[in-house]
Amino acid sequence: MSEYKTLYLNANDSVAVALSDIPEHTVVTIKADEIDITVRILEPIRFGHKFAVKPIQQGENIIKYGEVIGAAVVAIQEGAHVHVHNLEGKRGRGDKIGK
Repeated sequence: MSEYKTLYLNANDSVAVALSDIPEHTVVTIKADEIDITVRILEPIRFGHKFAVKPIQQGENIIKYGEVIGAAVVAIQEGAHVHVHNLEGKRGRGDKIGK
């Protein structure tokens, strides 16, 4: 397993953030408090971008830093890049918060 730095702050988070570029097919271990999560990265993840740490169903909230940041517009596999192509933002949309 490779030692890539990630940011994962809350046990409820469905994504982590890459703190360096992570190549596809890399196995990373995310460490936070007493949690270790091992994820196989499915596609290249650029510095500062998010990837799923667990499967996310279509319509399910995406949680980063303990906060809902959007909803999955398609099912997202563990290890997949999470960005505008598969996430609809909810921030700033009073009609979408908490739903």
